[in-house]
Amino acid sequence: MEKDFDCCDTVEIHEELLAVVNKTMPDETELYDLAELFKVFGDSTRIRILFVLFEAEVCVCDLAEALGMTQSAISHQLRILRQNKLVKSRRDGKTVFYSLADGHVRTIIAQGMEHIGEET
Repeated sequence: MEKDFDCCDTVEIHEELLAVVNKTMPDETELYDLAELFKVFGDSTRIRILFVLFEAEVCVCDLAEALGMTQSAISHQLRILRQNKLVKSRRDGKTVFYSLADGHVRTIIAQGMEHIGEET
């Protein structure tokens, strides 16, 4: 039977390495929050919205038109993105414009694209 992964041939615990890991490991709450954040990126519609916002600040009408979706569906996804601090909004008269919340979001998207473009 062929293994799909490499494994040690012997059991050897490297105490000094584990001490470093244990000292720097975030607590469970932080790890949970990080996992939840990455779940938000697990939806292709939200990724498409973020890519539009990567290029420009737009309103829900523009997003719906660009993505071929209803304004209601876009609003639902924007609510999730806003709750996770990935997008922000500003009102200008009767129009609400959305943009990426900060440079971190841009970096996450850019690094994700770079990662999937790498050859193995």
